[in-house]
Amino acid sequence: MWFFYGTQNGLRIKSWGRPSNGFVLGVDFRQVVMNNVQNPIVRDQNYCPGNEGCPNQNSGVKISRVTYKDIKGSSASPVAIKFDCSAMSPCRSIGLHDIKLTYQNKPADSFCRKIRGMAWGVVTPPSCL
Repeated sequence: MWFFYGTQNGLRIKSWGRPSNGFVLGVDFRQVVMNNVQNPIVRDQNYCPGNEGCPNQNSGVKISRVTYKDIKGSSASPVAIKFDCSAMSPCRSIGLHDIKLTYQNKPADSFCRKIRGMAWGVVTPPSCL
């Protein structure tokens, strides 16, 4: 079991928002407890700090077959699950299984862009896959 307490990010995969090559394939995140984490589950394929050197560009990194299972706890922000994938290389085959993340003792929100996948079991916040 993994624990995150008051961190900025929990389970994160990021790539720069500019032309690039590479892949992330076959990653399983399992049995994680979040406590007041700013971004419990975050996928950012458009990472561009300060919009310098990469604004309005797309990552070419391919992300697929990533599973999140048995992730529980609290988010420090309203959006607990954020999947911001690239228009050039959308995320594929992403799975959410038995997720329960809250914000201020209520269900949190999720955000999805350019992603395909499925959710099963109990998933809170509601899946946007």
